[in-house]
Amino acid sequence: MIKNAKFVVGIVLIVGAIGYLIASAVKSTSEYYLTVNEVQGRLSELQDETFRVAGRVEPGTISWDAQTLTLAFAITSLPKEAAKATAPSDPVSFRVISRGEPKPDMFAANRDVIVEGRFGRGGVIEASQVLTKCPSKYIPEHGEKQVSDAAAR
Repeated sequence: MIKNAKFVVGIVLIVGAIGYLIASAVKSTSEYYLTVNEVQGRLSELQDETFRVAGRVEPGTISWDAQTLTLAFAITSLPKEAAKATAPSDPVSFRVISRGEPKPDMFAANRDVIVEGRFGRGGVIEASQVLTKCPSKYIPEHGEKQVSDAAAR
């Protein structure tokens, strides 16, 4: 009888541990990313948390040091997010610093990015990863020839 009880307790502990691991994994990955405005609204709860934020690189704020692999820039709201704002206010932006990582290939001013990191001193986001979002469609430059669907076949 004692062997059966030990077996049942062992199974319950294993199932409980697996359930806890699944619940904690789902919690940490349930939000793919926050918007800049959502981060602004949740500043107090995000102070000690790692989070992902999507926004646009603010023009004139990019600083890249290839020797130390330090990238600094400001991230601001995406245009569609800013249009949803009900009260007119100054645009929300955060300074971002990424150290020890190469600059993403497509990184540039006005490019949409996703930053993963946590808040450091002075409200600066200390990024562990900076990802650029690819443009959703190709728009040819002036002077380039466009190929129609019928001609491409």
